[in-house]
Amino acid sequence: MATLNLRALTSWVGIARLLAVVLSCLSFSLVASTRDFGNPYGTWCMFSWCFCFAVTLLVLLLELLELYPLLPLSWDDFTSAFSMLAALMVFTSSVVFPATLIKSPCNNSKCARQAVATTSSCLCFVAYALEVSLTRAKPGDISSFLSTVPGLLKVFEAYVACLIFSLLETSEYTKGSGLMWCVAVYSLCFIFTLLIIIFTIGRCLSYIPCQLEKVLVGYNALALLMYLTAMVVWPLYSLGGRGRPDPCYSDCWWNKNLGITFLTIFNLIAYLVDLVYSTRMVFFRAPP
Repeated sequence: MATLNLRALTSWVGIARLLAVVLSCLSFSLVASTRDFGNPYGTWCMFSWCFCFAVTLLVLLLELLELYPLLPLSWDDFTSAFSMLAALMVFTSSVVFPATLIKSPCNNSKCARQAVATTSSCLCFVAYALEVSLTRAKPGDISSFLSTVPGLLKVFEAYVACLIFSLLETSEYTKGSGLMWCVAVYSLCFIFTLLIIIFTIGRCLSYIPCQLEKVLVGYNALALLMYLTAMVVWPLYSLGGRGRPDPCYSDCWWNKNLGITFLTIFNLIAYLVDLVYSTRMVFFRAPP
């Protein structure tokens, strides 16, 4: 039978989730009232707010009724991965929405609602970031992998790869083998990272017949080397010798290729930090 666990709402983590539910609901409600979110960027922002609102509300209900132990998954890993993903999605929406949909000068009720929605989205990101901070594993605790720094970085790496895919254009990366190699790097690292996240949440890692911790260290080292090549090759072949067109709006090829360059650097840094933390956890673990 379901029982009420009021601590799910009164703890600091519960309060952060309640704030995230209210703020995400406020964001998509205000934007929906303007009826101006039909372009791909607006649709993405609306999806992010609605998705985070729905899943966070479901998490709160499952913890309030204490039904989550019935689910065939690692609840701590799931909630840690989702809070990190939600923070990244809402942060992206908080940047993309005002940059693409708020027109200047802002002097009417529609623009005012868009500005308030942006503000509530920024506060929603703070709520999710607070949840990530509160649920992050203490140093030395690896009982919930996705709540550790390497686990949270896995979610970040997968999300950044998704952003890279959203900016890729077939007409651009098929122009040379160097660019196709970069796409292969993004794809292979994304698939392997996503499998790690899914297997961890689904409690399937114990069935893998090898020392997974050392395999992850090896994978992080290999991914770091692959991203290092992509960081050099992608801007060299996609931007080298090709000037920025004029005019160049937000969806022109030059801006997208430049965005992929920066995202590649972000993921390179993430894999480097991931490798450092993973190596410390595996080879320099403090004795009990």
